[in-house]
Amino acid sequence: MSTKKLYTVIIFSENTVGLLNQIAIVFTRRQLNIETLSVSPSAIEGIHKFTITTFSTEDIMDKVVKQIDKRVDILKAYYNTDEDLVFQEIALYKLSTELFLKMGAVEELIRKYNARVLEMNESCVVIQKSGHYEETQALFKELSSTIGVLQFIRSGRVAITKSKVERLSDMLAEMENKLEKKRS
Repeated sequence: MSTKKLYTVIIFSENTVGLLNQIAIVFTRRQLNIETLSVSPSAIEGIHKFTITTFSTEDIMDKVVKQIDKRVDILKAYYNTDEDLVFQEIALYKLSTELFLKMGAVEELIRKYNARVLEMNESCVVIQKSGHYEETQALFKELSSTIGVLQFIRSGRVAITKSKVERLSDMLAEMENKLEKKRS
Protein backbone atom coordinates (compact mmCIF):
# COMPACT_ATOMS: atom_id res chain seq x y z
CA MET A 1 0.00 0.00 0.00
CA SER A 2 1.30 3.44 -0.94
CA THR A 3 1.79 5.99 1.79
CA LYS A 4 0.22 9.41 1.61
CA LYS A 5 2.42 12.46 1.25
CA LEU A 6 1.91 16.13 0.50
CA TYR A 7 1.48 17.00 -3.16
CA THR A 8 1.17 20.42 -4.75
CA VAL A 9 -1.23 20.62 -7.68
CA ILE A 10 -0.67 23.51 -10.07
CA ILE A 11 -3.50 24.33 -12.46
CA PHE A 12 -3.47 26.91 -15.25
CA SER A 13 -6.74 28.27 -16.59
CA GLU A 14 -8.53 31.32 -17.82
CA ASN A 15 -10.32 33.27 -15.10
CA THR A 16 -13.71 31.53 -15.35
CA VAL A 17 -16.63 31.85 -12.92
CA GLY A 18 -17.38 28.57 -11.12
CA LEU A 19 -14.10 26.88 -12.02
CA LEU A 20 -12.91 26.68 -8.41
CA ASN A 21 -16.09 24.82 -7.51
CA GLN A 22 -15.51 22.33 -10.35
CA ILE A 23 -11.95 21.73 -9.16
CA ALA A 24 -13.04 21.29 -5.54
CA ILE A 25 -15.61 18.68 -6.61
CA VAL A 26 -12.83 16.55 -8.14
CA PHE A 27 -11.00 16.55 -4.79
CA THR A 28 -14.23 15.87 -2.86
CA ARG A 29 -15.14 12.86 -5.01
CA ARG A 30 -11.74 11.33 -4.24
CA GLN A 31 -12.22 12.16 -0.54
CA LEU A 32 -9.18 14.43 -0.52
CA ASN A 33 -9.00 17.42 1.78
CA ILE A 34 -7.52 20.58 0.32
CA GLU A 35 -4.87 21.67 2.81
CA THR A 36 -4.02 25.04 1.21
CA LEU A 37 -5.31 26.94 -1.79
CA SER A 38 -3.92 29.99 -3.54
CA VAL A 39 -5.12 31.55 -6.79
CA SER A 40 -3.48 34.40 -8.67
CA PRO A 41 -2.66 35.66 -12.15
CA SER A 42 0.31 33.80 -13.66
CA ALA A 43 3.28 35.19 -15.57
CA ILE A 44 1.30 34.68 -18.78
CA GLU A 45 -1.28 37.43 -19.37
CA GLY A 46 -4.90 36.28 -19.10
CA ILE A 47 -4.01 32.99 -17.41
CA HIS A 48 -4.56 32.26 -13.73
CA LYS A 49 -2.65 29.81 -11.58
CA PHE A 50 -4.21 27.68 -8.85
CA THR A 51 -1.82 26.22 -6.28
CA ILE A 52 -3.45 23.49 -4.17
CA THR A 53 -1.86 21.19 -1.60
CA THR A 54 -3.30 17.88 -0.45
CA PHE A 55 -2.16 14.64 1.15
CA SER A 56 -2.56 11.69 -1.17
CA THR A 57 -0.88 8.76 -2.86
CA GLU A 58 0.82 9.26 -6.21
CA ASP A 59 -1.68 6.95 -7.92
CA ILE A 60 -4.66 9.01 -6.74
CA MET A 61 -2.87 12.31 -7.51
CA ASP A 62 -2.25 11.14 -11.06
CA LYS A 63 -5.98 10.36 -11.49
CA VAL A 64 -7.08 13.67 -9.93
CA VAL A 65 -4.80 15.73 -12.15
CA LYS A 66 -5.89 13.85 -15.29
CA GLN A 67 -9.53 14.42 -14.36
CA ILE A 68 -8.95 18.15 -13.78
CA ASP A 69 -6.93 18.38 -16.99
CA LYS A 70 -9.92 17.08 -19.03
CA ARG A 71 -12.07 20.09 -18.11
CA VAL A 72 -12.66 22.54 -20.97
CA ASP A 73 -11.62 25.64 -18.99
CA ILE A 74 -8.33 24.09 -17.81
CA LEU A 75 -5.26 24.74 -19.92
CA LYS A 76 -3.00 22.38 -18.00
CA ALA A 77 -2.74 20.73 -14.58
CA TYR A 78 0.32 19.18 -12.94
CA TYR A 79 1.24 17.75 -9.58
CA ASN A 80 4.60 18.14 -7.88
CA THR A 81 6.40 17.08 -4.74
CA ASP A 82 8.27 19.55 -2.55
CA GLU A 83 11.56 18.58 -4.22
CA ASP A 84 10.32 20.01 -7.56
CA LEU A 85 9.30 23.40 -6.15
CA VAL A 86 10.39 26.60 -4.48
CA PHE A 87 7.54 27.51 -2.13
CA GLN A 88 6.57 29.71 0.80
CA GLU A 89 3.65 30.58 3.05
CA ILE A 90 3.02 33.81 4.92
CA ALA A 91 1.74 33.89 8.49
CA LEU A 92 0.44 36.83 10.54
CA TYR A 93 0.40 36.83 14.34
CA LYS A 94 -1.56 39.39 16.37
CA LEU A 95 -0.28 39.89 19.91
CA SER A 96 -1.03 42.13 22.86
CA THR A 97 1.34 45.13 22.77
CA GLU A 98 1.60 45.19 26.57
CA LEU A 99 2.56 41.51 26.82
CA PHE A 100 4.83 41.74 23.78
CA LEU A 101 6.85 44.58 25.32
CA LYS A 102 7.02 42.85 28.73
CA MET A 103 8.33 39.70 27.07
CA GLY A 104 11.91 40.93 26.78
CA ALA A 105 14.28 39.67 24.07
CA VAL A 106 11.72 40.79 21.48
CA GLU A 107 14.40 41.78 18.99
CA GLU A 108 16.13 38.43 19.48
CA LEU A 109 12.88 36.56 18.80
CA ILE A 110 12.22 38.57 15.63
CA ARG A 111 15.75 37.85 14.36
CA LYS A 112 15.66 34.18 15.38
CA TYR A 113 12.60 33.59 13.18
CA ASN A 114 13.51 36.12 10.47
CA ALA A 115 10.13 37.78 11.06
CA ARG A 116 9.15 41.43 10.96
CA VAL A 117 6.78 43.73 12.76
CA LEU A 118 4.11 44.96 10.35
CA GLU A 119 2.19 47.15 12.76
CA MET A 120 2.44 48.22 16.35
CA ASN A 121 -0.09 50.35 18.19
CA GLU A 122 -1.22 50.73 21.78
CA SER A 123 -3.41 47.61 21.73
CA CYS A 124 -1.71 45.12 19.42
CA VAL A 125 1.38 44.10 17.50
CA VAL A 126 1.18 42.29 14.17
CA ILE A 127 4.15 40.15 13.18
CA GLN A 128 4.69 38.66 9.72
CA LYS A 129 6.70 35.51 9.07
CA SER A 130 7.22 33.93 5.67
CA GLY A 131 8.61 30.46 5.26
CA HIS A 132 7.62 26.83 5.18
CA TYR A 133 4.82 25.43 7.34
CA GLU A 134 7.23 24.11 9.97
CA GLU A 135 8.87 27.54 10.37
CA THR A 136 5.64 29.51 10.70
CA GLN A 137 4.25 26.88 13.08
CA ALA A 138 7.39 26.99 15.27
CA LEU A 139 6.97 30.76 15.79
CA PHE A 140 3.27 30.25 16.53
CA LYS A 141 4.09 27.66 19.21
CA GLU A 142 6.74 29.86 20.82
CA LEU A 143 4.50 32.94 20.88
CA SER A 144 1.54 30.89 22.17
CA SER A 145 3.54 29.44 25.03
CA THR A 146 5.19 32.71 26.07
CA ILE A 147 2.65 35.53 25.67
CA GLY A 148 -0.37 34.15 23.83
CA VAL A 149 -1.55 34.84 20.30
CA LEU A 150 -4.73 36.90 19.87
CA GLN A 151 -5.18 36.05 16.18
CA PHE A 152 -3.30 33.90 13.71
CA ILE A 153 -3.62 33.30 9.97
CA ARG A 154 -1.48 31.42 7.48
CA SER A 155 -1.75 31.84 3.72
CA GLY A 156 -1.98 29.06 1.23
CA ARG A 157 1.22 27.86 -0.37
CA VAL A 158 2.61 29.88 -3.22
CA ALA A 159 4.98 27.89 -5.41
CA ILE A 160 7.00 27.95 -8.57
CA THR A 161 8.78 25.07 -10.22
CA LYS A 162 12.56 24.81 -10.11
CA SER A 163 12.66 24.42 -13.90
CA LYS A 164 13.69 27.42 -16.00
CA VAL A 165 10.21 28.10 -17.42
CA GLU A 166 6.67 27.12 -16.54
CA ARG A 167 5.61 23.89 -18.17
CA LEU A 168 2.62 25.77 -19.53
CA SER A 169 4.94 28.03 -21.56
CA ASP A 170 6.33 24.96 -23.33
CA MET A 171 2.84 23.63 -24.00
CA LEU A 172 1.59 26.97 -25.39
CA ALA A 173 4.67 27.28 -27.63
CA GLU A 174 4.06 23.75 -28.94
CA MET A 175 0.40 24.58 -29.66
CA GLU A 176 1.45 27.77 -31.46
CA ASN A 177 3.94 25.81 -33.61
CA LYS A 178 1.22 23.32 -34.57
CA LEU A 179 -1.11 26.18 -35.55
CA GLU A 180 1.63 27.75 -37.66
CA LYS A 181 2.25 24.43 -39.47
CA LYS A 182 -1.48 24.06 -40.20
CA ARG A 183 -1.59 27.61 -41.65
CA SER A 184 1.41 26.93 -43.94
